[in-house]
Amino acid sequence: MARSAQPISGRAGIVAGTLVVAAVLLAFLGIGLRAEASAGFGAAEWQAIRFTVVQSVLSASISVVLAIPLARALARRDLPGRQMLITLLGAPFILPVIVAVLGLLAVFGRNGWVNAAFGTLGLPPVSIYGLHGVVLAHVFFNLPLATRLLLQGWQSIPAERFRLAAQLNLSPWVIFRTIEVPLLIRILPGAAALIFVICLTSFAVALTLGGGPRATTIELAIYQAFRFDFDLSKAALLSVIQLVLAGGAAVLALWIIPQISLTGGMDRPVQRWDGRGGLQRFGDGVAILLGAGFLLLPLFSVAVSGLIGLPEVPASVWRAALTSLWVAGISVCVLLAVALPLAGWIAIHARGSVEAIGLLGLSASPLMIGTGWFILINPIADPVSLSLLVTAVVNALMALPFALRIMVPGIREALQSHGRLCMTLNMTGWTTWRWVILPRALPQIGFAAGLTGALSIGDLGVIALFSDPDRTTLPLQMYRLMGAYKTEAAAGAALILLAMALGIFWSFDRGARWYART
Repeated sequence: MARSAQPISGRAGIVAGTLVVAAVLLAFLGIGLRAEASAGFGAAEWQAIRFTVVQSVLSASISVVLAIPLARALARRDLPGRQMLITLLGAPFILPVIVAVLGLLAVFGRNGWVNAAFGTLGLPPVSIYGLHGVVLAHVFFNLPLATRLLLQGWQSIPAERFRLAAQLNLSPWVIFRTIEVPLLIRILPGAAALIFVICLTSFAVALTLGGGPRATTIELAIYQAFRFDFDLSKAALLSVIQLVLAGGAAVLALWIIPQISLTGGMDRPVQRWDGRGGLQRFGDGVAILLGAGFLLLPLFSVAVSGLIGLPEVPASVWRAALTSLWVAGISVCVLLAVALPLAGWIAIHARGSVEAIGLLGLSASPLMIGTGWFILINPIADPVSLSLLVTAVVNALMALPFALRIMVPGIREALQSHGRLCMTLNMTGWTTWRWVILPRALPQIGFAAGLTGALSIGDLGVIALFSDPDRTTLPLQMYRLMGAYKTEAAAGAALILLAMALGIFWSFDRGARWYART
């Protein structure tokens, strides 16, 4: 379809993209007003920068390495309940960070199940705090993401390639080396770069599991400079370093993440003759069992401890839960208002600089945006009074890159299939959106909205900077309960937060799919 004649206009997308860029640039302007390069960094700040890079590299590397056997096993095994298992393996990605940390503490903490087993065997206990704890938590969150990216690639390999390999009687090792390794070379760098960016801007994990000055990330250093020292100059300068690191990694991720599309197949069901041996079956079974156990045991522990602690939940938790629902609702509305026109703009343009606008939300961390906006708002208004609105908008910006990745393929396919017909019938603008794009892309839009709502309702980022004792979100209230050693109440709050996150994701995702079928 010629770019000169399009059934939808790019003007709304240009406006949405301009607003996204303006939001980030305003934050950067606020930071620039306070950043003083002459002030320099002390040993603590340089340690935070080193720790951030080291833990991000380790987290990304371990996540993609562990994802290879798990994704390969899921790709070549047609097990009962396989699709349900794949869905459950994606739960940690939408799981509120503070809830996942509580689950990891229940399994790997000082009094957790692993240390209890070690004590029975006479082995010394292990500590979850510090570098290994931060890396463990990041692998827990990002292993499902790496697995899904690799699984998507494996499922795109045409069945004819494996059929030909079987006819040539190639060994499993030769098949892996000649068919699957080239695929891994294409996918692994992009997946690792994306996970590196996510770990680089992680805040709640370092806040709860950092374990002291030697395990402090840049995000946590920004929070400490802002919240405890109110040193806006140091917070601004750290934000600049964060933006340079995360922005560079985000651009690299966009450049090297491939569009998974291996042509030449005839859409036949894939049969993996290389996985029929006993050794291959055993290896795949172990990979699936260990992966499922690592990812699902913390969720199980949250459910068990939460049911026990539910009666101990104070009234403040329920008020915070309502506040979190309000914030998540605003985030979804902001996300859809920005992402839909921007996705339409990207769908009618080549992949590249236009799509990079969406990555601004990923490269500019929540604390960096929050710090910049605070500096700009503070002289003219009380930032605390705007804390919930700012949190909702920033959460929408954080979810924008993922939403665009989800929405754009569906919108592009609808335009490619029906664009010429729309132009023939003189259907343009909102008419095309209403009758052609939205009905066909509604499942993807619902998935993106549900993901945004789940991520927003569990976020512990900007609200930590702008926290108000009278109005707080559930993740922050849960963190306060943990800090006050009210373990049972915190566990009950975690169960409520988990149910809300999964519920809002399920409602949008399933509701959109149901409506699209009617």
